Amino acid sequence: MAPECVPCLLKRCLYEARLVDPEKERDVIEEALKLVNDHFEEGAVSAEVATKVHKKVYEILETEDPYAEMKRASNETAEKLLPKAEKLALEQGFKGAALASVVGNVLDFGYRDDYDSPDFLTRMFDELVKEGFGYDDTEEIENILKKANNVIFFTDNTGEIVLDIPLLKKIKEYDVHLTVVVKGEPVLTDATMEDAERYNIVDIADQIETTGGFAVGVSMVQISETLRDKLEDADLIIAKGMANWEALSETNFSPMAFITRTKCNPVAESMGVPEEINVAKLFE
Repeated sequence: MAPECVPCLLKRCLYEARLVDPEKERDVIEEALKLVNDHFEEGAVSAEVATKVHKKVYEILETEDPYAEMKRASNETAEKLLPKAEKLALEQGFKGAALASVVGNVLDFGYRDDYDSPDFLTRMFDELVKEGFGYDDTEEIENILKKANNVIFFTDNTGEIVLDIPLLKKIKEYDVHLTVVVKGEPVLTDATMEDAERYNIVDIADQIETTGGFAVGVSMVQISETLRDKLEDADLIIAKGMANWEALSETNFSPMAFITRTKCNPVAESMGVPEEINVAKLFE
């Protein structure tokens, strides 16, 4: 957890309070500050600290999902962009599908002011696709898929999961057993089983698993024994988004491919890539 993670986390807590009950802003920030003060130390994992903080904020706000309306709008926006994602997959194969998927990763709110609603992706989609990958291991990832039997795919945000569909279909073309993992409970803007069922990802994947509970990224304590065994045996783990990087990069599972937009400097630095680029990076 880098020093600049602290104001980012607090800003997101304030955003959640303003979504649900602005009169509780001070209570939210006071409690968030206490938890950050208790847990911000050398070696702290940002996703684990964020989980504790957001859990407390949700309790104060008396809500299970402060982002519910934002998530609904994100899915609707992504539905309109899905034909473009499918076209990219058709024209450019696995790489095009991965690019559309990573562009969907910007559907994430509360950490910067210019990403204020899902509509911005409609305006930015073509521009972000035109950027291409700033770091591109898609060929290496595809080479592993050609020999793989078991693949695990960790989803990230709502909306984004819709734009993952062409990529998931491309992965299945390699005749692998595909396990897709969604969040066990609503947390931030992340996709849950409800999204997987709504967009028929349950029909694309061979199996759907959840992270087991409320956690930013993935909690190794909360995941089921079944999922842990799958992670041990997987020929390839593909993970979307920065929180999954923050959590899974602390483990020894391998090989892992991270497909994300580097939306902050600490994540970019820890991945060894520039900030604000589209990334498909393989770690073996």
